[in-house]
Amino acid sequence: MPEISRFYGIIVKMFIKDHFPPHFHADYGEHSAMINIESGEVIEGFLPRRALRLVQDWTELHKEELLYDFDVLSKGQPDWKSIEPL
Repeated sequence: MPEISRFYGIIVKMFIKDHFPPHFHADYGEHSAMINIESGEVIEGFLPRRALRLVQDWTELHKEELLYDFDVLSKGQPDWKSIEPL
């Protein structure tokens, strides 16, 4: 699973050939959540409020890049790009 970004102890990853809706996985300590790229909402899992807010702010800033990476990785292509941290 490629690591897309890392900031404030949060690790953002995406699976290769993953399912829709477009999303990414965010890990923070022992917590993990699947985040919808379009809405920034948690699809599954849990992040503490502060970590979730940081992830949502970062998602809003990098939505186009996240959608690009999701598209590329969901097709199994290696052309994904790292995204700047918050």
